[in-house]
Amino acid sequence: MAYFTWTERGLTADCASLEAMAARFEEAAALMRRMAREGFRLERHSDGQRITHPDPTLFEAYGFVSEEPAVRQLTLLP
Repeated sequence: MAYFTWTERGLTADCASLEAMAARFEEAAALMRRMAREGFRLERHSDGQRITHPDPTLFEAYGFVSEEPAVRQLTLLP
């Protein structure tokens, strides 16, 4: 029987069927489109891709944790 190995492990690791995998991809695509409408952006860097947003409050409202170095996250008072 012909086959290929599916190696993506994060998004579809718990899916039991192709239909479940398709539904998971559709959910992820809908979320990405919503994020794009709300101002999130994809930036390419030499060490990988980053999803960014200029408003830290909205970023956190999605449940994301910033990976910026701590010194970059500080708000300095005058």
